[in-house]
Amino acid sequence: MRAMVIDGFGGADLLRIADIPKPVPSAGEVLVRVACAGVNPADWKTRNGMLSKYIDYHFPFVLGFDLSGIVDAVGLDVTQFAPGDRVFGTSMQGAGKNGSYAEYALADPAMLQPLPANLSFAQAAALPVAGDTAYGAIVDVGMLQAGQKVLINGGAGGVGSIGTQIAHALGAHVAVTCSPRNNDYVRMLGAEAAFDYHDGTESLVAQVRKWAPGGVDLVIDAVGMDTLSSNAHRLVREGGTYVEIETLFAEASDTAKAQAAEHGVRLVSNMIAISRLPDHLRGVASMAASDAIRIEELSLLPLEQAGNAHLQLESGHVRGKIVLDVDAGNMLA
Repeated sequence: MRAMVIDGFGGADLLRIADIPKPVPSAGEVLVRVACAGVNPADWKTRNGMLSKYIDYHFPFVLGFDLSGIVDAVGLDVTQFAPGDRVFGTSMQGAGKNGSYAEYALADPAMLQPLPANLSFAQAAALPVAGDTAYGAIVDVGMLQAGQKVLINGGAGGVGSIGTQIAHALGAHVAVTCSPRNNDYVRMLGAEAAFDYHDGTESLVAQVRKWAPGGVDLVIDAVGMDTLSSNAHRLVREGGTYVEIETLFAEASDTAKAQAAEHGVRLVSNMIAISRLPDHLRGVASMAASDAIRIEELSLLPLEQAGNAHLQLESGHVRGKIVLDVDAGNMLA
């Protein structure tokens, strides 16, 4: 099968097209003929070896968590899906198997959902990782309720744009940080306020406290890298929660955690429990099927341009989602 592979750790230029064996599903596995593969920051971090302590690599290795496509075959004991079913979800890359930047990929049936009728293959492939992350942070950890106020740091990115819609659909009041060029975009997603992160932390805190005088109920920090968590106690009301998503390499400092606790703020890092991911994906699928979640900004690139997609994501200024077209055209023919 055709696949985009890496032969070792390094830059985006290492990604190359190769012909590798088509996988065969073992018991409890599903083989998906891939239509589209979503691209996430975790992909370029996998490529350069930053996730080597979590993933059992082999080379040549196929990247890619997110996928959409058609079930090609199922292993023993798989009853949820059958060949011909249209699905979306995640590959088994996290378990050290080849990912979704290929014509075929293996998946755990628990991490697949039927493709909603109102979604294209490309739209569905943009949802799993970003959607699971946003849903888990807002619903599972943040326990956001209707009428509450939530601030999403990084509202125009993949996680932030989906998170904004989830929070809005739950009946919450949503504010985000973003570049001014994205103000109309985030308001279309459901944000009622947009704050320019270029103005600096002090200005941001002042604007948030003007919007929510007592502090917000919840912060979803989709930027992380300790850019805002040191001010959790100034942004969040007593009894509220600050969820830091991007914590792999620079999570909130001990000082920030102590200050938050002193002010009655729950500061949570590394919050996604793997056992809950199937529930998150199910929730995302349900909200997408009802049009509560839409993919309004999507850049579709050929599989061969995976390296270009990585470079765009590494720049840190992508609006919405990037998806690779693996074989969607042939599946729709």
